[in-house]
Amino acid sequence: MDQSQILSRLATSLAIGLLVGLERGWRTRGEQDHQRAAGFRTFALSGLLGGVTGAVALQTNGLVIGFVFLGYAAAFAAFHWLEAKAERNVSVTSVVAGMLTFLLGTMSVASDPRVAIACAVAMTGLLALREWIHSGIASLTWHELRAILILLAMSFLLLPVLPNRTIDPWNSINLYEIWLLAILTAGISFVGYVAVRILGDRLGIVTTAIAGGLASSTVTTLTFARLNREHPGSFRLLSAGILIAGAVMLARVAAVAVALNQALFGPLVLPLASAATILAMGAAILLLSNIERNTPKLLMQNPLAFGTALKSAAFIGAVILTAEIVRQTFGSTGVLMVAALSGIADVDAVTISMARLGGGDLNLTIAAQAIMIAVSVNTISKAMIAGWAGGRDIGILVGGVSGVAVATGLAATIWQISG
Repeated sequence: MDQSQILSRLATSLAIGLLVGLERGWRTRGEQDHQRAAGFRTFALSGLLGGVTGAVALQTNGLVIGFVFLGYAAAFAAFHWLEAKAERNVSVTSVVAGMLTFLLGTMSVASDPRVAIACAVAMTGLLALREWIHSGIASLTWHELRAILILLAMSFLLLPVLPNRTIDPWNSINLYEIWLLAILTAGISFVGYVAVRILGDRLGIVTTAIAGGLASSTVTTLTFARLNREHPGSFRLLSAGILIAGAVMLARVAAVAVALNQALFGPLVLPLASAATILAMGAAILLLSNIERNTPKLLMQNPLAFGTALKSAAFIGAVILTAEIVRQTFGSTGVLMVAALSGIADVDAVTISMARLGGGDLNLTIAAQAIMIAVSVNTISKAMIAGWAGGRDIGILVGGVSGVAVATGLAATIWQISG
């Protein structure tokens, strides 16, 4: 490592210390000088000290890092112990932050500076969000805490032990990939739930519709339609919510498909974007024309449950396996039939299976068409659910706009094929 690289990395270590010191200094800005163990300058110097230690270790011996760190940690902890004793403050956060700042400064010189910078940003974010994190934890219910623990267990306990290879004779079922996608589905659902939980019901139908579209647009449709039975004067507002959830679902499908198979961007984005635009425009018109005074109170339940995750994983696996068997037996026509039937209940499984097969064992155009068929069938089935559960008024509005959206998306697909 030449001199310019060392200077650049030392500058990075100093920047890490300055970043953490800015937050720590701001938090203790009300205290007088010499009345606090560490502030802006101390953390900046800690990062630089770590960088210098790393540079020295590169020229001499790696043990230097251990000896200097032990001395730094002892001195830093001692001064904080004196401060804590005087103020009767038992928080150890600043001690840990100081030690981590030193080590990240060392990493920026002796290892990968990009990882050190990312860790520094994450640490500063956690420190800055102290009050928000504490209030959020305090407001958690047992069901929400259990959901978080289940999601963590799904991610870090079960996922690593699953085999990351196909296990069936048709070479289609990869338990690791299926469970990972189930985790992503559950995680998106929980994020949507948390968003509504934090923002509250007062922000209304739109916020709930967006979160519901991320979690399950079908469940959102059924919920809003049933609310119309209790609040028949709000059918325009509730119809707008259903259409928003549908538009978000289309955006989610596009994001998942392209993330898994970038080659699907061309054949999928225009049809999905066209249909989503129609749904969004219909929702906007209904919202602007809405003159109702009463907003129904929504009671969203926690969408994350272990049983739901198991069913999601099983359904995804079943669709992937069925699609592969049907493809090998009947060819492309069979795959489109599976997509149409699966789209009645869910679009994620079809999206995932087609994204995995598209461009490989299955023609990319057929994969995109299968996703569009599933999306179209799902959109129409939700319109039928809205009319059945919510009544004629909401059924006509949702059905009319959904029909135009599906026709627009299919027209864009046909235009691409013919072009």
